[in-house]
Amino acid sequence: MYRWLLLILLLMFAGLQYRLWFGEANLRQVWQLEDQIEEQRVENARLVERNTRLEAEVQDLKKGLAALEERARSELGMIKEGETFFQLIEPEQEKSKR
Repeated sequence: MYRWLLLILLLMFAGLQYRLWFGEANLRQVWQLEDQIEEQRVENARLVERNTRLEAEVQDLKKGLAALEERARSELGMIKEGETFFQLIEPEQEKSKR
């Protein structure tokens, strides 16, 4: 009697182990999903940091209009409407002093 009970319990245990390791949603798949979740968390943290930097840059550009205007004037030669642009040219030195 105890042999049959032990045999039935061993068969049930083997069946559960099979499902645990090879069945639907087995441990290997769970471990792979946990790895994917961790990779996604790292990627999300990187993107949050990038978004924070971009937001700071946008706020700086919105509030720092004077710096933006100065850069446009010096680097791009832009002027405001109604202003007159004067360009001063220094006279050329004698090309060849002998």
